Amino acid sequence: MYDPREKKLADLLVNYSTNVQKGENVLIEAFDVPDVFVKLLVRSVRARGGNPFVSIKSNTVLRELYHGGSDEQIAFSGDYEAFRMEHMQAYIGVRGTQNITEMSDVSAEDMKRYQTLWSQKVHSNIRVPKTKWVVLRWPSPSMAQQAGMSTEAFENFYFDVCTLDYPKMGKAQKALMERLGKTDKVHIKGPGATDLHFSVKGIPVLQSCGLRNIPDGEVFTAPVRDSVNGVIEYNTPTLYQGTVFERITLTFRDGKIVEADGDDKARLNEIFDTDEGARYVGEFAMGMNPYINRPMKDILFDEKIAGSLHFTPGNAYDNAFNGNRSAIHWDLVLRQTPECGGGEIWFDGVLIRKDGLFLPEDLTCLNPENLK
Repeated sequence: MYDPREKKLADLLVNYSTNVQKGENVLIEAFDVPDVFVKLLVRSVRARGGNPFVSIKSNTVLRELYHGGSDEQIAFSGDYEAFRMEHMQAYIGVRGTQNITEMSDVSAEDMKRYQTLWSQKVHSNIRVPKTKWVVLRWPSPSMAQQAGMSTEAFENFYFDVCTLDYPKMGKAQKALMERLGKTDKVHIKGPGATDLHFSVKGIPVLQSCGLRNIPDGEVFTAPVRDSVNGVIEYNTPTLYQGTVFERITLTFRDGKIVEADGDDKARLNEIFDTDEGARYVGEFAMGMNPYINRPMKDILFDEKIAGSLHFTPGNAYDNAFNGNRSAIHWDLVLRQTPECGGGEIWFDGVLIRKDGLFLPEDLTCLNPENLK
């Protein structure tokens, strides 16, 4: 037997997020996910006439592969999976874990090897630009614990967040996309030391409304690569490459991170030294999922927090490309709600969002009470 909420989610991923068509090859990649949900995905793909392919992965096994793997072994793993991905029209990645810090003792050098020789080949170069894809987390006691919730309460929260009315959200995002698309200068103020200026002129603006990430809820673009100047002080804990970082503050000069500070400054700078593009920004986005209102150290959730923004060092997406390439893409989150100190976002001198709420009349439909 299965939970009816699981079937609803599986059908959403197949019918809406990836919109599987007859004859399409669909890779289902499941990390520490119950077999019953993988089976529901397989059945849903078949019901649409697609061809399901399944890759079952374990984070503890992956840790062993990353930990001290040779260049040859890691690179061949990347080549093998890249060949498979080239033959897929859609990808569904369901990522669970029993331990959120499973990769914490994998060295920065080993993680860099994985990112550049394996992950970038498969995901950055093929999956993201060439397939219909969606990625989501799978709920676990580990996630409930990091969210500070009981397992049952977290599961209820999870399914509310993941199966909300995404088509409704998609319609509401159009006005913000239009405004941002006409904008040149963006100014972000507060909380803390945050005072940041950059241009988005000429960069495409896109929406995320359940078609790429679940949970979803953001409008995004990228800054003109060399236009970023000022300071941003992130106020949301972030788990990246198995390590939790807090109090990250980045100083930019002509687009480049010239100073990076935080509670683990050495590891932080190791990540930003992965390659040249890691010290430039590949994405600027505003989060607006009405059910997500606090961080849980999971980027796929935290970057969608209502009243937040993320300003992302690393690789730019091809469909909002600013010329920046990198093996990393790190969605660092700044919350601007009153309980987090507030803050403002300005487009060409017009105040667009204050203390996490959109002010112009055509954008108030994106405030939490109007999206639930």
